[in-house]
Amino acid sequence: MNGSAPRPAQEPGPDLERLLRPLFHAAAPGGGAAVVVIRGDERTVACRGHSDRSSELPVRADTRFELGSVTKTFTGLLLAEMAARGEVGYDDPIDRYLPADAAPGYPHERPITLLHLATHTSGLPRLPVGLLPALAPRWFTHPYATFGPAHLLRALPRTPVRGTPGVQVRYSNLGCGLLGLLLANAAGQRYDDLLEARVCRPLGLVDTSCGPGREDAAGYRRGRHVPSFRLPALPGAAALRSTADDMLRYLQAHVALDAVPLPARADTDALRTALGEVRRPRAGRRRGGPRICLGWNHRSVPVGARPGDALRCDAPQGDALAAGASSVGALSARALSAGSPVESIPFGSVPFGPGLFEPVPFGSVPFGSVRGGAVAGEGEAGEVADEGSGESADEVIYHAGATRGCTTFVGFSPRARVGLAVMSGTPPRRGRGFVRSAYDTLCTLVAERREPMAV
Repeated sequence: MNGSAPRPAQEPGPDLERLLRPLFHAAAPGGGAAVVVIRGDERTVACRGHSDRSSELPVRADTRFELGSVTKTFTGLLLAEMAARGEVGYDDPIDRYLPADAAPGYPHERPITLLHLATHTSGLPRLPVGLLPALAPRWFTHPYATFGPAHLLRALPRTPVRGTPGVQVRYSNLGCGLLGLLLANAAGQRYDDLLEARVCRPLGLVDTSCGPGREDAAGYRRGRHVPSFRLPALPGAAALRSTADDMLRYLQAHVALDAVPLPARADTDALRTALGEVRRPRAGRRRGGPRICLGWNHRSVPVGARPGDALRCDAPQGDALAAGASSVGALSARALSAGSPVESIPFGSVPFGPGLFEPVPFGSVPFGSVRGGAVAGEGEAGEVADEGSGESADEVIYHAGATRGCTTFVGFSPRARVGLAVMSGTPPRRGRGFVRSAYDTLCTLVAERREPMAV
């Protein structure tokens, strides 16, 4: 990439301040938030609130937030980068990078591939077998912290696979987390080290990593500090932390392939190729909803959409890995303490929880009421039917994430040259409204850019 250095970010002007006001309002009361906006050549970073209420530290552009499932976009980019180098193939079976006795049990005439993991078409469940009983004693502190890679490898042979791989889209944190582990095995490095060498360092993401590192933004629930999020078994699903400064560079690289100068080395060509590959739709649902890219969701923006139009019918719901003291958390903990199997909890009976529900398009079906639809076209990953019957003037590519104390939304439109990243100390209970507001803002930014583009 031989572009010039990106323009420095600035504070939002009055028009953008008005547009961003609902986003800051949607954040938890007293919670800190950082917003990144790209509009053509304009770069804006706006920070509000405090990263830690006790010390009243203000949120800054270098304050680190937990990204939750936005981590999946990094894992998808890592897969595309390694595929561009020829180190792995999208159609490689997962058994190739697992110990002989650790593969899930399923009919091997149609193996699960790396692409299936990246597009949620593997048929794997949302979470590993045995995870919920293991996390119950630490539900309110570090629920995932003691479930490591060794536990995951022991659980995989007992993990059921629903249906034929590549046929249905079913959101799976296990699948994306397993993808990160397999890529690390293929490269002979830890996931965090591999991501730093192949993605973060070339893009200049100096504060993006899985470890807590220096003090991060603190999340709060009912006025109490929420402990930091740890996910040793599945870092590729939801373990990353990042800053507004880093997310600005990350978005710039996706919006325009030459926006972030890369070192003039042969190995950076693979990253350039990967940045183009991750935004290409690979799978979708016959009955609507977002199409699936490598780690990203993809939607078309209607031709007639204008700023201020009601676009919430397309809004995503939020992350499926938010582990906190939500109603589903309390319900699961009570069931486990009473000796009841987790499977006895009615599906869709509670609104949000630790990876029990997959995100579905807002306004189409009740949240948590479906498990996924058929893949478009012939049912093969990569064969994607067009979304809608009319012409689409633009597209938005996005993902949302949540941990126990933070909610994040990242999205962009290459054609409109628009990007938006929102990171907040918003707990999952409020995260759905926050993500909806962020998606609406992204669509409005795209619509505002359409008029000048048409002149």
